[in-house]
Amino acid sequence: MGVIERNREMSLLRFATAGSVDDGKSTLVGRLLHDSKSVLSDQLESITRGAPEHGTAAPDLALLTDGLRAEREQGITIDVAYRYFATPGRRFILADTPGHVQYTRNMVTGASTADLAMVLVDARHGLVEQTRRHAAVAALLRVPHLVLVVNKMDLVGWSEQRFTEIVDEFVRYAASLGAGDVLAIPISALEGDNVVVPSRHMDWYGGPTVLEHLETAPADRDPAADPVRFPVQHVIRPQTPEHLDYRGYAGRLSSGTLRVGQRVTVLPSGLTSTVEAIDVLGEPAAVARAPQSVTVRLADDLDVSRGDLLVPVADAPRPVREIEATACHLHERPLVAGQRVLLKHATRTVQAVVREVRHRLTPETLERSPAPGGLEMNDIGGIVLRTAEPVPVDAYAESRATGSLLLIDPGDGSTLTAAMALP
Repeated sequence: MGVIERNREMSLLRFATAGSVDDGKSTLVGRLLHDSKSVLSDQLESITRGAPEHGTAAPDLALLTDGLRAEREQGITIDVAYRYFATPGRRFILADTPGHVQYTRNMVTGASTADLAMVLVDARHGLVEQTRRHAAVAALLRVPHLVLVVNKMDLVGWSEQRFTEIVDEFVRYAASLGAGDVLAIPISALEGDNVVVPSRHMDWYGGPTVLEHLETAPADRDPAADPVRFPVQHVIRPQTPEHLDYRGYAGRLSSGTLRVGQRVTVLPSGLTSTVEAIDVLGEPAAVARAPQSVTVRLADDLDVSRGDLLVPVADAPRPVREIEATACHLHERPLVAGQRVLLKHATRTVQAVVREVRHRLTPETLERSPAPGGLEMNDIGGIVLRTAEPVPVDAYAESRATGSLLLIDPGDGSTLTAAMALP
């Protein structure tokens, strides 16, 4: 089996790191990459050469993820740093997210597609405001698995008692958010204890290292097992004599298993047909499974265009024009009631208006408070949208792909808000 084929067979885990400023997220990720032999020699040489500039003899492993010049100069992470690496048993996509309050929106971006979130805590300081905020955001985005990583254990004398105190407090808080299953790991990212190699300083801990847990943690539920959701991205109609009757619908199967002969409904029109053929990488296939990119041909000549959604006849979401959602506002300009926006859902974009801004959430507690002035940047709150055309939206809790929305400024095309549809 070649390298490409072997990689296809390996499972993929998407995970995000979060926590307060200086809790050691970037150092943990750098240590993880370094000790798992996932760093290219020129990258390691680069940060080794730069060590004297930062007043250290050893290379600063945090620089492996703090890639922006502004981040390196300030010693902080201000953007989401994505890294791709693999071990013999699994492939990984990691997102190292910022710790500052003003970059909470970046945490939302990094965690929105994660199967697992690692929330770091400095063992000296315990839980702080940003720890609670990031745990709440992970719970709100329904990240399936939550890991508490208690860092800098070397600075508290490798104390089991201190670790237990922090874990007990975090578990109680996570339970209040509805995240009852939490794994806790004590580490020293700087020294490498319990990151890849078990610590010789904490023999009282019998659990996995960070890498061991990442390699064995269950990935999110198999998207192929969910109901079929196929957003049409492109209509293929070759204008050649031998393909005059060819009409294919290309896109990425967001969820489900699509089969030749299956009855499907086209939304929002509600027209029905049968899957006549499926092409995967230009070859005919009897079955397609999410998240494959495919071309689908239907038995009937229907009016199907970009933005339409193919779903099973027996499990079709009802297209609606009023959508209640939880919104994470990303733009410097506030989001206010009466504001006209473009709503992007999967591959479809429609005109919409913000009918109501119902409340603002306190991320640390998820308590609701009035938001008379709308939502400011980094605010999370409840909104109601009214669309110009029906939209076949799922609840975000049931489908991340077809339950997520983007609000776009119709004037300049900038992204305003990320939203999650409620049931």
